[in-house]
Amino acid sequence: MTKLLQCLRDELVRRDYAATTIRSYVQIVNAFRQHTGARLDRITPAQLRRFHLFLLEERRLAIGTVVTQICALRFFCRYVLHRRDVREDLPYPKERLRLPVVLSPDEVQRLIAHAKNLYHRTLLLTLYGAGLRRAEVCELKVRDIDSHRMVLRVERGKGGRDRDIPLSPTLLAALRAYYRWMRPQTYLFPGTRHGWRTDAPITAKVVWDAVLVQRRLAQVDELRDAHFGANR
Repeated sequence: MTKLLQCLRDELVRRDYAATTIRSYVQIVNAFRQHTGARLDRITPAQLRRFHLFLLEERRLAIGTVVTQICALRFFCRYVLHRRDVREDLPYPKERLRLPVVLSPDEVQRLIAHAKNLYHRTLLLTLYGAGLRRAEVCELKVRDIDSHRMVLRVERGKGGRDRDIPLSPTLLAALRAYYRWMRPQTYLFPGTRHGWRTDAPITAKVVWDAVLVQRRLAQVDELRDAHFGANR
């Protein structure tokens, strides 16, 4: 890691950004450096604008992804290079508002029913049953399950806030069965390292991939398309 990228990381840590955001911003700025071949301490407005066009026209990234890239570069310029004149060079692209795709209760049940093992079944039950974000599921610990108060403790969720979520008897029973089987130590859903189970959190990508696999197995998208196609 170069000195300026280390400074970027330090500034993000000082402002208490999430670990996933820190990794993402450092990767984005490093990708900008590699693509442009520019020295990070001598970034020009023209280089920023060309990179902006590259993201939109050549890579054709989704608007939300481009916004994340812009946020990372703006942060770097402002807090590491102490330049506050980059807004005109890196404007946010207009984003069309779209309604999110929300699964129906029946689709969620089908998704969970097709889980390939108890690990994935409990992961999906917790994700949908407690209404958690991917990053929040990854960081859940065994101690966060409070069966006496019937709540699930989420620490440092969205915006760095802690909150308690009602824990249903169904989810509690599933978590108990899962605990007897998995015996997790610290993290409720431990990840792997070099193919071996380790007491470390899974990544958000693991959760994302698990949902996509189960959606295909449960044929949620195919059945949804068939349903709406028949009612057009």
